[in-house]
Amino acid sequence: MQAGGPNAPRLDDMDRRIIEQLQEDGRRSYGRIGSAVGLSEAAARQRVQRLLDADVIKIVAVVDPDTFGFRMRATVGLLVEGDLMRAADRVAEIPEVDYVVITTGSFDLLIEIQCEDNAHLFTLLNERIRVVPGVRRAETFTYLRVHKQTYPWPPT
Repeated sequence: MQAGGPNAPRLDDMDRRIIEQLQEDGRRSYGRIGSAVGLSEAAARQRVQRLLDADVIKIVAVVDPDTFGFRMRATVGLLVEGDLMRAADRVAEIPEVDYVVITTGSFDLLIEIQCEDNAHLFTLLNERIRVVPGVRRAETFTYLRVHKQTYPWPPT
């Protein structure tokens, strides 16, 4: 299994084919995975477990936030003064924040948030995000509609 970085596991073609199978259906049986890629059920199970143990993949349920009442989504660009990691850690502790990246460009941090409505968005920005030590500016980009969202890897 070879991925990026010196300590990353090495991925071979078989690992990639197994990952493709799981991306199509994360609940696919080991027998079906094995048949599709040319392995026994036991070998497919061992390979999947190795990928899980190495944190190469995670098998999770992806939910539609609307069903849980979170109809407002936004990306917020944060300009931070001081320790970026400390600010990123603090923002990441906020339950409505589901994505935090340290970046270059106009913003130091980009975060994605999920809110119930405008009032929730205002409270979140005003009382939880803008008060994080080091946050100097926040620019919010609310989503009108998600046009495409996929999870394939590698992107083709």
